[in-house]
Amino acid sequence: MRRPSRFPAHSAAARLLRHARLGVPAALLMALIGCAPQVQQPAQVWQPPGQSSLGWAPGPAQAPAAPQTARNRVGLLLPLSGSNGALGQAMLNAAQLALFEQADPRVELVPQDTRSTSSGAADAARQALAEGATVLVGPLTLGETAAAGRAARAANAPMLAFTSDESQAGHGVYVLGVTPTQVGRRIVQAAQGSQRIGVIVQEDEFGRRLSSAIREAAAAAGMQPPVVQTYRGTGTEAAMQSFLAAANGAGGVQAVVLGVSGTQSRALAQGLAAGGLTPAPRIIGTHLWVGDNQIAREPALAGALFVGPDPSVRAGFDERYNAAFGNRPARLAGTAYDGAALASRAAREGTRELPVGEAFQGADGPIRLLPNGELARGLAIMEVRPNAEPALREPAPVPGAAGS
Repeated sequence: MRRPSRFPAHSAAARLLRHARLGVPAALLMALIGCAPQVQQPAQVWQPPGQSSLGWAPGPAQAPAAPQTARNRVGLLLPLSGSNGALGQAMLNAAQLALFEQADPRVELVPQDTRSTSSGAADAARQALAEGATVLVGPLTLGETAAAGRAARAANAPMLAFTSDESQAGHGVYVLGVTPTQVGRRIVQAAQGSQRIGVIVQEDEFGRRLSSAIREAAAAAGMQPPVVQTYRGTGTEAAMQSFLAAANGAGGVQAVVLGVSGTQSRALAQGLAAGGLTPAPRIIGTHLWVGDNQIAREPALAGALFVGPDPSVRAGFDERYNAAFGNRPARLAGTAYDGAALASRAAREGTRELPVGEAFQGADGPIRLLPNGELARGLAIMEVRPNAEPALREPAPVPGAAGS
């Protein structure tokens, strides 16, 4: 085992050591720190190799004197520069936290900068593979995933991408983001007892996929076909008038899904309250409401439900991240944590076999990789309380059980 003093002063391990005085058991710290491998970049500020402002650079001078355990590499494809550079740094931190918690010296993370571009993501994937990575984690966006996925598939290396676009899943590429299908299925469960659901969404890919998932799940639950209203831009008033006419024509709805962000949801909720549907339907929102404090200040949304990552599980991840790095993580950092933890499970034995089918407690709740490249995700159901934090109505179930 390495001595803790070998960790750079700015590394996650060093920060975890400094938090030993906060009551973390010494044995646990040794498991997370003393036996955990270092990654190739410092935890707090990523720099291209040889250009570190912290005085770090790869090379023989950094090699420990004692023999090391042979390591299996996981490539991290992150936007460490460019428009998403700050987010990429938070994701790198989260991935390092996952590796420390795995406490397996056989795994090494190999960060590569995608430069926040599709071409950069393809270059990063090829470089990580050339450096011996057997599994890839990332990249961030749809375009980057498509570009990097070609390199990963050519090398027969599985890739855990952060995108929520389900069209990228399959043939060795896994989608880790919260998807419209996951949200739609859980929404139908939140609307149990309803005979018919109304759905109002933007006329975009997310709206189409969400409404399609709700149609499918509602049919499986024995509900009548939903009333779906789409609109473009900020045309919430016209959309609400069209929806009210359609809902009345269908004999009413018992729940209305607002599949848009908080700003537009507030406007739609006001229109729905003034629309006179009898009885008044229950409003249900999506994960797009998570973290929007204005939702609780809208009287028309009081008592509304919404689905999203489990807040209690996420709070635990946020606390561990804050203890290690001294700040709160970006929302998307959780997917990097999940990807690194899942990839290390495969890499530790030197294989490319991901733990498909096994339930795993991720940063935002329980998840399970599926053979088709999709992710089964347990989502919680929350209730909006006026001028207060949301109340947890139902915790996220383990995928494979009801609610996955």
